[in-house]
Amino acid sequence: MRAVQVRRTGGPEVLEVGEVEEPVPGPGQVLVEVDAAGVNYIDTYLRSGTYPMPTPFGVGLEGAGRVVGLGEGVEPDGDLREGALVAWKQAPGSCAERVVVDAAEAVPVPDGVDAETAAALMLQGLTAHYLATSTYPVAEGDTVVVHAGAGGVGLLLTQMVVRRGGRVLATTSTPEKADLARGAGAAEVLGYEGFAARARELTGGEGVAAVYDGVGRATFAEGLDALRPRGVMVLFGGASGPVEPFDPQVLNAKGSLYVTRPSLGAYTRTREELLRRTGDVLAWAAADELSVRVGGRYALEETARAHEDLEGRRTTGKLLVLPGGAAEAELGRS
Repeated sequence: MRAVQVRRTGGPEVLEVGEVEEPVPGPGQVLVEVDAAGVNYIDTYLRSGTYPMPTPFGVGLEGAGRVVGLGEGVEPDGDLREGALVAWKQAPGSCAERVVVDAAEAVPVPDGVDAETAAALMLQGLTAHYLATSTYPVAEGDTVVVHAGAGGVGLLLTQMVVRRGGRVLATTSTPEKADLARGAGAAEVLGYEGFAARARELTGGEGVAAVYDGVGRATFAEGLDALRPRGVMVLFGGASGPVEPFDPQVLNAKGSLYVTRPSLGAYTRTREELLRRTGDVLAWAAADELSVRVGGRYALEETARAHEDLEGRRTTGKLLVLPGGAAEAELGRS
C-alpha cells in the first residue's frame, strides 16, 4: 500500500510517498481503509523534529474511513464491525491508504456525517469542545478572544462559544479571513496589532473573561493585558513558536490571572469522555448546527504541499489528504 513517510526530519521536502507493507491489526485494534486524513500543526512539529520521534515514521494522526479488518478481541457485531465508518484522533501513519487504529480510539460516525466531515472534526472539533466547555467553560454573557479566528480550531471554537451564549472577539490577518470569522459568529474581528487595547475598549475597560490562544509567542504577552481580573489565559498551541519564560508575579500584577496549557489527551482520558465529546460534535454536524469548513483537499502525493500551505498560513479551515481519491484543484487561501 502507499503511505507518506519521514525518513529524516526537516522541511516539507522530506515527506516521501511510497509503497510500504500493509499493517496488520493486533489485539484490540482495527484495520481501516482511509478515506480522509487530517493535516495538523502537530504533523509539522513531528516532521521537523520539533517534537522528536525515531525515524522512519508514518505521517498523520487523524482521519476517517471504513473498517476492513478486526484484531483479536474486537466484536464483529459491534460498532467497529467491518464496513463501519469510523473516525479517530490518534493513529500514527494516517496519511496512508490503510492504517491500524486502536479500538479505544475509533469512534463510530453517525448517519448524516460523511468521512471528510468526521476527519475534519476529530482533532480540531474535540479541541474546540474541551476549550469552550471544560478548560474555560464559557458562561452566558462572557466575552472572550479567539486567536486565529479563521483557522480550523478558530472557526469551530467561535461557533461553540456563541452556542453557549458567549461573545467572540476574533483575531485574523486579512479581510477575507475576517469575513470567515464573522460568518462563524464572531461579534468583532480585530487585527493582531493592538488587539488587547481594542478588546478592553469593546468591554468598557473591563477586559475579557478568557483568551483562547493557539498562536503562542507572538500573542501571549499582549493577551494577558486583554484579560479582566481573574481572567483565564488558555494557551493551547504555539503556531508562532513557544512562549518565552515569564515571572508568575506578572499574573498577580495584572489582576490575579490564570494561565493553563491544556492538551486534548488530558481531556479525553477515558473512552467514555472521548465518546461524550465526539458524540456532541458529530451530532451537531449531523444536525447542521456546526459548520465545518474544509479549506483544502490534497492527494496523497501532495502531502508536502499541504504542509507548506499550512505553515505558510495560506489556508483557512481544515486541510485534508485523500489517500484514495483525487484532490480538489481549488484550495481555500482566504
